[in-house]
Amino acid sequence: MLAALIVAGGVVWSPPASADPVYGTQSFTYTGVSNPPTSDKPQSKLWWNDGSWWADMWTTGSGWHIYRLDRAAHSWVDTGVLNDARGSTLADTLWDGTHLYIASHVVGVSTNANPVPSVAGQPAYLYRYSYSGGKYTLDAGFPTVITDNSSESMTIDEDSTGAIWATWTQVAADNTSGFTNTVYANNSAPGGTSWASPFVLPVSNPHPSPDDIAAVVSYGKNKIGVMWSDQLTGTIWWATRTDGTSATAPSSWNFQPAIRGSGQADDHLNVKSLQSDPSGRVFAAVKTSLNDISSDPTLPQLLLLVFKPGTGSFTQSTISTAGDCVTRPQIVLDTQNNLVHAFQTAPPTSVSSCAYSGVAGSIYEKTASMDNPTFGAGRGNPIMQAASSSNINDVTTSKQGVNATTGIVMLASDDVAKSYWFSDEPLTSGNPTPVASFTATPNSGTVPLSVAFKDTSTGTPTSWSWNFGDGTAASTVQDPTHTYSAAATYTATLTATYGTGSTESASSTITVLTLAQAMDAKAAQWNLGAPVGDVAAIRDGGYYRNYQSGAIISAPTHNLFVSHGAIRSEWAALNFENGLMGYPTTDEVGGLVNGGVYQNYEGGAIIWTPATGPHESFGSIRSEWQALGFEGGVLAYPTSEVVTGLINGGSYQNYQGGAIVSSPASGTHESYGAIRTAWMSTGFERGALGYPTSEIYSVPNGTAQDFQGGRINDVNGTTTIAYSTGSSTPPA
Repeated sequence: MLAALIVAGGVVWSPPASADPVYGTQSFTYTGVSNPPTSDKPQSKLWWNDGSWWADMWTTGSGWHIYRLDRAAHSWVDTGVLNDARGSTLADTLWDGTHLYIASHVVGVSTNANPVPSVAGQPAYLYRYSYSGGKYTLDAGFPTVITDNSSESMTIDEDSTGAIWATWTQVAADNTSGFTNTVYANNSAPGGTSWASPFVLPVSNPHPSPDDIAAVVSYGKNKIGVMWSDQLTGTIWWATRTDGTSATAPSSWNFQPAIRGSGQADDHLNVKSLQSDPSGRVFAAVKTSLNDISSDPTLPQLLLLVFKPGTGSFTQSTISTAGDCVTRPQIVLDTQNNLVHAFQTAPPTSVSSCAYSGVAGSIYEKTASMDNPTFGAGRGNPIMQAASSSNINDVTTSKQGVNATTGIVMLASDDVAKSYWFSDEPLTSGNPTPVASFTATPNSGTVPLSVAFKDTSTGTPTSWSWNFGDGTAASTVQDPTHTYSAAATYTATLTATYGTGSTESASSTITVLTLAQAMDAKAAQWNLGAPVGDVAAIRDGGYYRNYQSGAIISAPTHNLFVSHGAIRSEWAALNFENGLMGYPTTDEVGGLVNGGVYQNYEGGAIIWTPATGPHESFGSIRSEWQALGFEGGVLAYPTSEVVTGLINGGSYQNYQGGAIVSSPASGTHESYGAIRTAWMSTGFERGALGYPTSEIYSVPNGTAQDFQGGRINDVNGTTTIAYSTGSSTPPA
């Protein structure tokens, strides 16, 4: 998605008048292909095999060929092996150590402003090649058909059984609802020799905006993960399954947000893993849309999300900010140095302004530790840049990890000059160039402010000297913690000394405010008006200050959060911080579907929409709602509070699309549609069926749900009840 103008004063970027330094190598030209040949964002066009780098590249007048990089001659050599002659296609490649797989699909690019429906009769093919004696040979029976429809993007990976998995999004036109985009997947027999029928990913919310895309990754030695962007809910979704379970059963898939909030999603993602990683981590570079909703240049534009199966959760690190004017991130995992290499497009080195986040220009590289990914400020080091053309874009990488033997080869294209570009970067196991750097967390807050400083210098310093800028004694600890006891703006400086005796320095600003100053500044950001009263203490070391249109809350963590409007009224009804919600843990977050806004608390969340008003969300009912996709799922928004006092300790909460019902004996389950109507006819939980004991699950030609006293089936549009007695009538 092309983002809004973010440069101040309406300055629009244009190519520099003088020549820029050239980085990388310009390769051969191309014509006759519909899309930039190194796109699309989740895909990989490169692989390492038998001591060489290889690529799937377009040959004018012929089609997509396998090329080998001649490193000595700095040129790509055509092997003459043709896979797909269609100029309307793009591909994702996978080398598994035995076979080369190329998934080639017909491209239909959609935007939210201009959706393009998927077209039937445009098959996506899987090509499989064997390798011997420096040659690739197409295996008998290939290509096989993955799907019969076009798509904006498609990626593949291989699970532990040898099955190939593919995922893509498919846009459909609807006479009543406009355009619907759907996340699809398919899986093959071992080796890709045949395919099942494509299926909609069996999660509660597989319908992002027309602009959104998906990617698949194999990880943890026996897991498959599918990640997709969802600009409708501001979410990057993550669905996982274990190899050997049913591909199409909802019970096989775990479903959660990787990141969620207003402006957190865009249609740029690139996902990688290392099968050799014992922890099974998954690394994903994603782009946010924060520059579309804010002019703040310090907000994250590109993020690195890291999924850790041991915790089942994601961490996030900023790769680059909106002010860096970056787009189209790609990552490579460096096993030699335990680094994540992040690559991105930004304007040339001579241009500091930004026409929009998405403008072509040069390719840049940044690195961070895989264990503690902290990227330095700025765009990074240029690796591809032309002197006379500023339109290099769509960098592509390999799915494989890299090391000192492989080096890193990156491929990109200038779709104005119709020319390939590449970079060939050596990797060593030695120390990188010494550069002092550090992080300070937090870098602003209220007095007394405890700041954790972490050395992130490259080149392995041997000693450290920290000047905290407040007149206190310097520290020689590598990663010190320092408390600022007076309100002021300080400059903290790290001087790192290396084994050669050389020193490098880096500085950062620390802003310390009184609590009243910090609250007033926060209130001004939220237009709460003038303060009404002084700062007042509340439980467990918290504070608040009222303003004309709300309040600012200082939680015991010393973080400040806004509280105003209908969500504040609901929090007040729940007894503020003394109630079940406790203290807020976020500000209000808007931009959800249908004008929704939410705020998280220690004990749950409060959600508001113009249609439903504010309602709390907590406990097992909230967990079930999350599993169903929150407001983007089948239930949509809550329409009631959580109601307790049902028989046998039960509780429920109503939603626009149904309800969630919970009891200690039966667990927590959704209730909606025809099955809910039939359950209601029996008297809900007081009837012979009792409480639901399962989710609503698929059966041939319909759905079903189990209850304490039987089952309800909705098959071919007809709803029937089967009681545990074996009868279709309730027991006497």
